[in-house]
Amino acid sequence: MSENEALKVQLEEATVKAKNAEAENKMLIDRWMLQKMQDAERLNEANAIYEDLRNQLKASGMELLARQKVDGVVRQYEAGSENFSTVPTTCKHKIRAHDGGCGSLLFRHCSGKLITGGQDRTIKIWDTETGILSSTLYGCLGSVLDLTVTHDNKSIIAASSSNNLYVWDVGSGRVQHTLTGHTDKVCAVDVSKISSRHVVSAAYDHTMKVWDLQRGYCINTIISPSNCNAICFSMDGLTICSGHVDGHLRLWDIKSGKLLSEVAAHSLAITSLCLSGNGNIVLTSGRDNSHNLFDVRSLELCDSLRASGNNLASNWSRSCLSPDDNYVAAGSADGSVYVWSRIRSNMVSTLTEHTAPILCCSWSGLGKPLATADKNGIVCVWT
Repeated sequence: MSENEALKVQLEEATVKAKNAEAENKMLIDRWMLQKMQDAERLNEANAIYEDLRNQLKASGMELLARQKVDGVVRQYEAGSENFSTVPTTCKHKIRAHDGGCGSLLFRHCSGKLITGGQDRTIKIWDTETGILSSTLYGCLGSVLDLTVTHDNKSIIAASSSNNLYVWDVGSGRVQHTLTGHTDKVCAVDVSKISSRHVVSAAYDHTMKVWDLQRGYCINTIISPSNCNAICFSMDGLTICSGHVDGHLRLWDIKSGKLLSEVAAHSLAITSLCLSGNGNIVLTSGRDNSHNLFDVRSLELCDSLRASGNNLASNWSRSCLSPDDNYVAAGSADGSVYVWSRIRSNMVSTLTEHTAPILCCSWSGLGKPLATADKNGIVCVWT
């Protein structure tokens, strides 16, 4: 019995030592984990500093690119007159671009290259001098409803009826990112005019999303009271202009997602937005067949353009301003293209070559040509 008691005492002492060792081991593990967390935080801070330096370097590169573009525009002004955009009169090329219709087109920056997207789920790049197809981009899983291109012309972003956005690298022709998150068709997209990093999109799920192209994910979601048909960035990249089915033009803060101001721009749905070169005027087109010019700073109506017979063909009929902001071009359901002088507020030309309703117009940043596309997939290049 005495031996048994002695063994019990030894067992209790060993148990106490084991518990103390376990507690000490746990404390060491906690200290080690804390050290690892501190190391990870320091590494994250270093990565953030590195990322900021990269962004500053890219921003300086974009600033240099912007200066070069401004210099090019200045040279155009010096070489000719102040109004370097010309009123188109002749169809230079008539191109069968897409099967099933061409819903969006735009020119590359400071270039005569034209980008088109259609219901055949392809993006095509054309040389408007020759009318020859330069390249075709594949990978979109739905009809292309809107297009935008980064200001370095390296990436093309498409809004699709498949509820996604697709980002292509122009050099390789491959899809860089597929941006997912919308739950209905994405009908509008635009890229920031400050950098090529941020993109904004609008879908028929009552949301607008801001995307980081470098990381390939959504950084902010804005819920709107009405579905949005058209969207664009302001010149400073801090504000979003959106045109809605309820006819309202709204301005949003990109960071907070707060509604800054709004105005009842049209009695029916807004179909397109186009920002002027200086960023002070926005052109809105609506299903009430009017084309209104608003001051972005005050949302006051500056002018309203109409024409007998000019009837918009769809909820995404895109009109445009000339690069010098002196002319407005808009397509019609009868296949005609109407061109107004913004200064004189009168119609200066009617272009007739299309045989189907026109869906979109785009003016080259060089002053000419003007490109238009219709529901049959025909693209006309006007000079």
